[in-house]
Amino acid sequence: MTAAHDPAAFIRANTLVQSHVLVPEIRLHLADKITPIWTASEQALEEIGIEPPYWAFVWPGGAATARFILDRPELVSGRPVLDLAAGSGIAAIAAAMAGAASVTAAEIDASARAAIALNAALNDVALGISEGDPLAGAPPGDTLILAGDVCYQRDMAERVLAWLHRARAAGSEVWLADPGRAYLPKTGLAEMARIGVPTSLELEDRNFRETVLYRLTG
Repeated sequence: MTAAHDPAAFIRANTLVQSHVLVPEIRLHLADKITPIWTASEQALEEIGIEPPYWAFVWPGGAATARFILDRPELVSGRPVLDLAAGSGIAAIAAAMAGAASVTAAEIDASARAAIALNAALNDVALGISEGDPLAGAPPGDTLILAGDVCYQRDMAERVLAWLHRARAAGSEVWLADPGRAYLPKTGLAEMARIGVPTSLELEDRNFRETVLYRLTG
């Protein structure tokens, strides 16, 4: 069976179970310099049917959101949570650990969904994992929506932010975590916290990213 047909097997074979230094409470299947996926080119991944493995790394927005949630579980406990573009699922897992009433991780990449399922099992939490493009449908109301690192590309940022504003209008609360990406909006955000996130030169061209967690205000 190829990796395209068995993403879970690919993930197990090409990652190590590790924790991000900022969030040691959560274990994840991650890539690092000694795993094959770290050095695989995009072309090589395409040949075996795998999208670029963004899920195999902890990005600053997800790490900061997870840390904030674990430090302030009362802000999440008892609430329905949606983690948009969940990646590794670190923020969704943190929300489940904090006692959220329900948690759904939304990802369009099948490999990411498989990684989230494996990571949830590692941490003994229950998550819903949604398929398809959540931005194609109506946003939920009365939900805490987490969006980490979604402003790195213009078209994506515009589409995501429009959907998040509709979600807010429908009654949801939106948290947006950003480490200084180019397409973060200049208005409509209220700062909740600043969190220093250790990263790597390979991922971010620097070893540290100050990441700001905002609440979307309109």
